[in-house]
Amino acid sequence: MKPINVGLLGIGTVGGGTFTVLKRNEEEITRRAGRPIRITAVADKNLELAKSVAGEGVRLTDDAFSIVTDPEIDIVVELIGGYGVAKELVLKAIENGKHVVTANKALLAVHGNEIFAAAQKKGVMVAFEAAVAGGIPIIKALREGLSANRIQWLAGIINGTTNFILSEMRDKGLPFAEVLKEAQALGYAEADPTFDIEGVDAAHKATLMASIAFGVPVQFDKAYVEGISKLDGVDIKYAEQLGYRIKLLGIARRRPQGIELRVHPTLIPEKRLIANVEGAMNAVLVQGDAVGATLYYGKGAGAEPTASAVIADLVDVTRLHTSDPEHRVPHLAFQPDQITELPMLPIDEVETSYYLRLRVDDKPGVLADVTRILADQSISIDAMLQREPEEGESQTDIIILTHLTIEKNMNAAIAKVESLESVTGKVTRLRLENL
Repeated sequence: MKPINVGLLGIGTVGGGTFTVLKRNEEEITRRAGRPIRITAVADKNLELAKSVAGEGVRLTDDAFSIVTDPEIDIVVELIGGYGVAKELVLKAIENGKHVVTANKALLAVHGNEIFAAAQKKGVMVAFEAAVAGGIPIIKALREGLSANRIQWLAGIINGTTNFILSEMRDKGLPFAEVLKEAQALGYAEADPTFDIEGVDAAHKATLMASIAFGVPVQFDKAYVEGISKLDGVDIKYAEQLGYRIKLLGIARRRPQGIELRVHPTLIPEKRLIANVEGAMNAVLVQGDAVGATLYYGKGAGAEPTASAVIADLVDVTRLHTSDPEHRVPHLAFQPDQITELPMLPIDEVETSYYLRLRVDDKPGVLADVTRILADQSISIDAMLQREPEEGESQTDIIILTHLTIEKNMNAAIAKVESLESVTGKVTRLRLENL
């Protein structure tokens, strides 16, 4: 059968991995897809690099637009990243009737609605398994494998850099800044790690998963995003003593009033499988009404794990290449006319449990004042830890875990606690999920 011709935009880490895996497993992939899948053209600014990876027999160019308009190309694989030229290229490829496979979560989280609408109109597919959790087939699971379920919530460790940093802080007792340097030296963190450590990368991915899970438009601007850069090692220790681990989670939950979409450091009971995901690994936990909890675990980044997802999309698109566009799996799992505008809840309306750390004077009555303030806001205490003051110290730490409450009630309580004369500085607040 006539091969499917693929144009590759960007032959860096993932592009190189895609080339390697496609070549190595060519026979197996052809048997699955029903016809050969060939990368016949590569665009990259670095032509020397492109030549060293692609070798002979592939058209090399530094002009990506010449690939997305080439009538010989069936599928465009976009691995450039970012919102700028990548968006132009993807829309141009769609306009020219080409299917698109992309690993670009930032582009889809911000401009996904426009891109999916353009693809729908043109009758082409945009596949993005590689955009979330690297080699873990979580998009396919949410979009197809769990389609019998009303999905109730999902929670994911979906950024390997931050998970590596948190694992090292816990194992070695090192401060955040020191572990970040180590992560950069090992290649886990970028020279500018902002997107990772401030939770933006995880929020892009959580946004896409929430849209597929609940059939809502992509709304990255409505996500609550908090990173790990201000996390103190002492809280990791206290959490451990209380039987919890701290992970940066992307959480999406269906509530009667709307959808919660949030990324932040979260305490999880240490006996949960997801609490034991260490290093640069990823995991996503999905709760469906029929299936219960399902866990997806694996490598969330790297050349070949991500290439595995890119090629799975290439196989899918090849199988459906000639099918009637009306009978393909919809981009966001639900039929386009069934996507609903459910409200995204502001963080004030989120309901969760909390970990609080207070620095207080070591004297009678302090605890009674704090518990009274919490009770006034209808916040009940689940567990408490009071440290003995250090030798010669007049202050100590109190750690409080609460039951479920609404964030705005917790904000009001914290403001009152911080105004007490016996409390020094700011209250440290982390959210807690029992999952």
